Amino acid sequence: MSLSLSAALIIFVVTIATSLVGLFGNPKLVERCVFRPYWFLRRRQYDTVVLSTLVHGDLVHLLFNMMTFFFFGFLLERAVGSIHFLALYVAGMLISHAGTYFKHKNNPEYSTLGASGAISAILFASIVFFPDQKLIIFPIPLPIPAPLFAIGYLAYTWYAAKNARGRINHDAHLGGAITGLVYVALVAPSAYSYFFANLF
Repeated sequence: MSLSLSAALIIFVVTIATSLVGLFGNPKLVERCVFRPYWFLRRRQYDTVVLSTLVHGDLVHLLFNMMTFFFFGFLLERAVGSIHFLALYVAGMLISHAGTYFKHKNNPEYSTLGASGAISAILFASIVFFPDQKLIIFPIPLPIPAPLFAIGYLAYTWYAAKNARGRINHDAHLGGAITGLVYVALVAPSAYSYFFANLF
């Protein structure tokens, strides 16, 4: 196993394992991990910024996030290295949580979970580096260009945020997407030249 794969692999395995334990073995684990903006400072629940990314609301939520991470995360880490990959993942996580905090900090009933913000940052950074990448999502038998997948991802996010139920933080996708795009502009601006040259 090469070192460059370690960060993505650890995140991938730990997220799946923790989510499955929470969903099917120990629901109290999920309650312990969820991010509650109202109680974040009041009860000093600082660790939930990280813990909430390790659990998911249901199996579909987990599968969708991990599928996205699988297709785009490992490829991106090979391109930028583990340090930049981890920095981007953490930045997406923190920025998406910051947006959630300021939006819901006065709502004691609101709680959220999932790795959507961090994974969205990985997705959009990867698409800038590899705009010609394609993926197949079953049961659709045709390869989907990565930029088109990103548009669909944001469209789904917008719809889901407007019809939000449960504790899946769909708003975090947008914050993560912006984080990924800005991060690439800061650390590898030349990637955008390749992106626009190959987009069409």
